[in-house]
Amino acid sequence: MKIKWFQRVISFCAVMATVVLFSGTAMASEPIRVGAFLAVTGKASFLGDPELKTLKLYVDELNAKGGVDGRKIELIHYDTKGKAKEAKTFVNRLIKKDRVHVLIGGTTSGNTLAVIDIVERSKVPFISLAGSVKIIEPVKPWVFKTPHTDRMAAKKIFEDMKRHNISKIALISGNGGFDKSGRAQCLALAPEYGIEIVIDEKYDNNDTDMTAQLTKIRGSEAQAILNFGFGKAPAIVTKNVRQLGIDLPLYQSHGVASMTYIKLAGEAAEGVRLPAAALIVAEQLPDDDPQKPVLLSYKKKYEETYHDSVSTFGGHAYDALMIAVQAIDRADSLDRAKIRDEIEKTKGFWGTGGEFNYSPEDHLGLSLDAFKMVEIKDGKWHLLY
Repeated sequence: MKIKWFQRVISFCAVMATVVLFSGTAMASEPIRVGAFLAVTGKASFLGDPELKTLKLYVDELNAKGGVDGRKIELIHYDTKGKAKEAKTFVNRLIKKDRVHVLIGGTTSGNTLAVIDIVERSKVPFISLAGSVKIIEPVKPWVFKTPHTDRMAAKKIFEDMKRHNISKIALISGNGGFDKSGRAQCLALAPEYGIEIVIDEKYDNNDTDMTAQLTKIRGSEAQAILNFGFGKAPAIVTKNVRQLGIDLPLYQSHGVASMTYIKLAGEAAEGVRLPAAALIVAEQLPDDDPQKPVLLSYKKKYEETYHDSVSTFGGHAYDALMIAVQAIDRADSLDRAKIRDEIEKTKGFWGTGGEFNYSPEDHLGLSLDAFKMVEIKDGKWHLLY
């Protein structure tokens, strides 16, 4: 009887050891689940499409090299079509059903702002790809972003206007979340730069003609026009300005930093100025610029893979993914709180947007120097400074 009892104990121990062994192996091989909710189709597809292509490209590359600490990356993505309701639905699904370890997305400011409460309640690290400063101000513990803010864009534009002795401007903007936030920043910052907004016009982003608003602007004292928006609308504004023969400097926001805008606006885009990430003028940077190798590498890989022009929006996705995987590598854990903490500790990371230095007080981590002022010449981006 004692022998049989001993044999049973040995068998039980062997079974338990096997369970622990396989359990440990399963845990060690658990993939890093990256959840993405992007506007791949719809009006903001020129933003979301390069974002998704970038994430797929670099997830595949990282996995081909063995992943992160031996863990493969699983990209789980949904198309919001740019709709806030869809963004909420998919973020809930990514968190509760797909059990992602980190979220990347919120292509538009409206989509991002719509899900912040969900993210904060669920305590999932989230890196946004949208522009509004409201995303990270005030600081939300679980929310970060990679694109330059609308406030930074307004500052860069106003600095350039001061260089050209422009003191009275016309402001025109759309009715989207990005547009409204950018308009608010312009109204708030203009007095600091000695700039008076003499006329403030608005349009619906679905409008196909803005000549009524621009005719009013033509009759004002404005010395320049600033359009804050994204999508097709800024291209329509640009064409209408030229069609009306308005001979004023035209500024756009970073929301049009894509070849799509130049293609849509055509010859009318000639001379338009805007702030943008250095990615679109990568070759024009000095050779000793520490950001240049990062930009050229991303640009070459993306364009060779997809046979399409690189955009700053895809670059924002690259930055978010790399910040996330490096944080996971440092955390050596899939614990969401530990990943969040390591994202916040990101320092000296050179991405397509600039040098990122996050802190508990700053969940953007970019200085105004990360923005470049560019002008469209001969259908191409030209670096000013």
